[in-house]
Formats: sequence, structure tokens, C-alpha cells
Amino acid sequence: MANTYTQLHIHVVFAVQNRKSLIRPEWANDLYKYITGIIQNHKHRVLQINGMPDHVHILLGLRPSQALSELMKQVKQDSSKWINQQGYVRGKFSWQTGYGAFSYSKSQVPQVIRYIQNQKDHHKTKSFQEEYLEFLKAFQIDFNETYIFKDII
Repeated sequence: MANTYTQLHIHVVFAVQNRKSLIRPEWANDLYKYITGIIQNHKHRVLQINGMPDHVHILLGLRPSQALSELMKQVKQDSSKWINQQGYVRGKFSWQTGYGAFSYSKSQVPQVIRYIQNQKDHHKTKSFQEEYLEFLKAFQIDFNETYIFKDII
């Protein structure tokens, strides 16, 4: 779009189905590269990506040419398919329905990048569920905890 200027920094967080710890260190970086490729193919920019065995964090520069919901649908759908094709997990891999998305100003980007880079440190004392609920509360997002997470089977 001519004469359209944006600066949209979005931190997206999403979990493995039932929050199972299925993302293994041996292939996590390949997964992050694959997800980065999906996002770049849609003309967005990945500023940082990292995660834990049960969830992923992405900080991206979002272009206004695509809705975040459409991008996340593609990211989750294509990466699930890729994980299954690689045979990285027994059974069928899938992501939990939904995601969290939080916007930041340019001045906050370095802090968010460090946060995402340091996931292992954060999760020494805090579960993914605790982390996610803290985000929702910090951003004053109304939620019903009943509908946030499916029970682990």
C-alpha cells in the first residue's frame, strides 16, 4: 500500500496441544528456522524466536497486509505438518488452539528480545501457565481461566 507506514511489534506466544513437552532440544532450532521461514514468506520480520519444550515465543514486525490471525493460522498449520512429516514425535503433533499476542513500542523491543532469549532462565521458577497468566494480567486482558488452557490428558 502506497503511503502506508507502520511499526507493529507483536510478541506471540502459543503452546503445544495439552501443553505437553514435545519440542526436543535436538530439533527445536530447526523448528524455529522453519517458523521463521513461514513468517518471512508472508513478508513479516522475525525479531526473535525461542521457546521451551511446551511452548514458543515469537517477536515479529507485522506488516499491515495480513491479519495476525491469518498469519498464526499458517504458522501453526504449516509447522505442525512439518513436525509430523519429520517424524519428530510419536503420534500426531498439534498446537493448542489459540495464542496470546501482545504489542510493544520500538523502545521496548530490546527488552522483549532479551526476555525471549532467556526462556530457560524464566522457566526455572515459573511454569508456562504462570507466565501466560502474568502476560494477560499485565496487559489487562479480560479472561476466564476456565477457557485459557485445556486440561492435560
